[in-house]
Amino acid sequence: MVTIAIPEYIASLLKPTTRQTGRKVWSIDLETVWLPFFTATNTVGATVIPPEALGCPLRLAYGKDRLPKFNETTGKPVIRVAKELGDSVKMVRDNFVANLQSYAVNVRKSNLDGYKAEILANAEAGKPIAEADRMAVDKAIAEAVAEAMAGKSASPIEAEAKAEAELVAA
Repeated sequence: MVTIAIPEYIASLLKPTTRQTGRKVWSIDLETVWLPFFTATNTVGATVIPPEALGCPLRLAYGKDRLPKFNETTGKPVIRVAKELGDSVKMVRDNFVANLQSYAVNVRKSNLDGYKAEILANAEAGKPIAEADRMAVDKAIAEAVAEAMAGKSASPIEAEAKAEAELVAA
């Protein structure tokens, strides 16, 4: 087996951390992650996100008619993340995906046999789960078909009586 050093940025992704709650952007907390991160990147000159985007990251959404938008179901105002901040999060997300893909390609190239063995082991380990799921779906379909067929074979009077009995029982 070939030993490959795991970069710290990959190792840190695999360590459990405590969960934060708050407004999420790309499923990551805005207040405790994105704002401090982008404040830091602005500080060192890596980004130039406008101060107003970091100072007021949540904005009232407006419609094409320039009136505030409201949720049709709840009646609450619709809140959006500032465009500059959202665009920066998208850039980080895209780069994150590219880094994950690059890491996988590098491991595959440097340890092809180990990578192939891992794929085969994963596929073999997943077979019983996939088979159990397939059998559960087949059983559910067979039961639904049998129930539907039983309902059709009963006379209309029996079917109506059965439906009424189910309503009374509920």
